[in-house]
Amino acid sequence: MNGPFDVFAAARSLPLHGQAATRELETIDTAPPRLMERAGLAVAKLALATSPDARMIVVAVGPGNNGGDGLVAARHLHQRGKKVVAVLTREGDDMPADARLAFNAALEAGVTLTASAWPGERPSLVIDALLGIGARGEPRGRLAQVWRDVESCSAPRLAVDVPSGLDAELGICLTSADWPALAAMHTLSLLTLKPGLFTGIGRDACGRIWFDDLGVDAQGSAPLARLSGPDMRAQRTTTRHAQHKGSFGDVAIVGGAPGMQGALLLAASAALAAGAGRVYAVPLETSGSAQAHAGCPELMWRSTDWLADTRSLDDATVVCGCGAGAHAAAVLPGLLSRVPRLVIDADGLNAIAADSGLLGLLRQRANRGMLTVLTPHPLEAARLLGQQDARAVQLNRLGSARELASRTDAIVVLKGAGTIIDHTEDVPWINPSGNALLATAGTGDVLAGWIAGQWSRERQVTTDTHALASLVASAVWEHGHAADLAERDGQTTMSASALIGRLSKG
Repeated sequence: MNGPFDVFAAARSLPLHGQAATRELETIDTAPPRLMERAGLAVAKLALATSPDARMIVVAVGPGNNGGDGLVAARHLHQRGKKVVAVLTREGDDMPADARLAFNAALEAGVTLTASAWPGERPSLVIDALLGIGARGEPRGRLAQVWRDVESCSAPRLAVDVPSGLDAELGICLTSADWPALAAMHTLSLLTLKPGLFTGIGRDACGRIWFDDLGVDAQGSAPLARLSGPDMRAQRTTTRHAQHKGSFGDVAIVGGAPGMQGALLLAASAALAAGAGRVYAVPLETSGSAQAHAGCPELMWRSTDWLADTRSLDDATVVCGCGAGAHAAAVLPGLLSRVPRLVIDADGLNAIAADSGLLGLLRQRANRGMLTVLTPHPLEAARLLGQQDARAVQLNRLGSARELASRTDAIVVLKGAGTIIDHTEDVPWINPSGNALLATAGTGDVLAGWIAGQWSRERQVTTDTHALASLVASAVWEHGHAADLAERDGQTTMSASALIGRLSKG
């Protein structure tokens, strides 16, 4: 690799490694120059690339090797003519061996080093090299003072490896509400990419994420997760001129209780936009659905009696739960028992959480060769896991997704910032696309329908869990990418219907 690259611009799936694997790579790398020297040079290169006109740069130097990386960066920036002040939290003799070498080299090069006050001149850039991936607990003493100085400084911030205070594996704050993670404009992940940068509060804390492997090959190291990307779409089956609507499968959307037909329509419209050959809308009400027909004439409306016709669903991909309300519990036993391809969302998930019998039917599906996709938001996931609220789920999103996948024998799509796609047979996917434009009613219904529509087109994905997980991860990426494109075009709000329009453009 020739220096840092923009992870989002790279547009490809990448492995994500945890703390243990990263530490192991640190110990086995012995190639010159030293790893810290390469890391600091990478930080300096990124600082020059992202802030070329910076007049004065402050490097906040922590007590460990992360601080050593910062000192190497300070030296290189100083040698390139930048005015640099390295603010120390610990004197060089008290630092680890490699960091001491970096301290002595910076001192010899003439870098301004201070262990007292924060500089009076406002910097153009602050480099956060305070804490690395292994830090725990609230900062104290001199570290606490520099932390507050960094936090109160309004200059753009570049984080070395991980923003200080962010758990690099879980994407949560390591300290406390009184010591929030030091959010950065740019984060340079070194040696490995870490999952916590892409889920939970990680996305907000990291800003733009860059990566430099420092010339170390991590192929032999098992990742904790994988980052999904647009390159996964190449795995889709190509279309042929002689195909017809029957070639692209049927989708049935079961939901839309009285007053909630909008959710049904959104999911069904998304399935159509995803390319399903036929989409059936099955509202869970008895008063008819004529008022909704005009909104999407391509849909084929059916009553719940149609669900009893086993032949209708043998080859269909079914979505249950979008606006289903309490009616979901009545239709789920039949769907769980008979439908080979099933996506369960929203009220369908709540019905299963409240009924151990339905949970048992869900678990039996895998043993019968039936595939299931669950799409909970954190609170729905908490209910399925028997927890009171979403906080426990958010504190360990990767662990919660894995536990839920294990309990249900299903593919789990744990929605939120850094949506996680997990099943127990492989490492999970973390989705890097999407933004707050998706924080509006109905976008989850769109995702359920979009997944089902994509699944219906890949009719050979019937029993292969790995292939389905990859397909789902790709569909989730597309869902988020549509919001990214809207944000790029300057949109500040987006309805769920407008999201479908974006998705249909590819």
